[in-house]
Amino acid sequence: MNAVMDAAQGFGVSSTRYLQTNYADTQGLFLWVSWAADLRNTFFIFFPLWFHLRSSVGIKLIWVAVIGDWLNLVFKWILFGERPYWWVHETAHYADGDRPHIEQYPMTCETGPGSPSGHAMGAASVYYTLVTSILVVMTSKNKHGGQRTTNKDWYLKAVLWTLFSGVQVCVCLSRVFIAAHFPHQVVAGVITGIIVAEAFNRTQWIYSASMKKYFYTTLFLTSFAVGFYLVLRSVGVDLLWTLEKAQKWCVRPEWVNLDSTPFASLLRNMGTLFGLGLGLHSPLYAEAKRSAGRSSKVGCVVASLVLLHLFDSFKPPTHTAALFYLLSFCKSATVPLVVVSIVPYCVNGALGLQSKKGAWPRDYED
Repeated sequence: MNAVMDAAQGFGVSSTRYLQTNYADTQGLFLWVSWAADLRNTFFIFFPLWFHLRSSVGIKLIWVAVIGDWLNLVFKWILFGERPYWWVHETAHYADGDRPHIEQYPMTCETGPGSPSGHAMGAASVYYTLVTSILVVMTSKNKHGGQRTTNKDWYLKAVLWTLFSGVQVCVCLSRVFIAAHFPHQVVAGVITGIIVAEAFNRTQWIYSASMKKYFYTTLFLTSFAVGFYLVLRSVGVDLLWTLEKAQKWCVRPEWVNLDSTPFASLLRNMGTLFGLGLGLHSPLYAEAKRSAGRSSKVGCVVASLVLLHLFDSFKPPTHTAALFYLLSFCKSATVPLVVVSIVPYCVNGALGLQSKKGAWPRDYED
């Protein structure tokens, strides 16, 4: 088994070396793709955009992203996947004189295990959800309009699935290029991401989940992950073994970020899910939903994107791990809460006040 894994990982290092040597000019593109595939962009861009245009899609995006990333964490802790940037220095697969050199980049030095790829899994699940949701929306419009499936529908499907495939290929290549993952890890990520997204395409209870269900789901997922970590640690298995490797083999110490540790990811996702529950069951959301019109939706989208862009600039201090994790949870919970309840309430209030001001002269003349 070790020989098979060494062969697969050796092929992965060769792939990274080939990409870095022959496609060095596309470094900027690969780095941008890795940045764009981060789940942070789902929470800060896709979610506010889709929630105000079609709330069910926004809700599903959060559940897919959170549960998918939670499963990714559990899989990583079970599979103990290496990462190319440290494996190439420690493996006995190479003789010392034949050990290849691979470049590192600011996004290379992630601190968790490598299998399956979280970026590939997240991109696959999120974009699969978007594609299938768009197709459902277009199909339902045709059905309500009494139209049958036309060539335009087939063209739309072909274009969307081609774009989906292209995005996945780009994400996979970018993760291999920066030496963060082996090829088999990104392929595993894409497959598991699609499975997660398809599972939520068949799940309906998330759209009517109570606040109690959000609370207990968040508590269960957090407790399971922490309990799993503590049980394995009690029998001598350190699930944070990768942090030492990252600190040892990363060429720039500042590239090893606390934000990429497994527990940072866990608390970030749990905060997001809990914040979504708080937002959907807030009195502000119930009030804003009554007066949601087209102008209100546009205003909410713009206000949410601008506000979250400013909010994302706040980085929790990293000098104390416990404080960092706590603030990461709170920051993540605030994002959906702001998008779902606070922004719509304020925008609708501003539009209502403006309409009243516009009506006063007419009332006075009457």
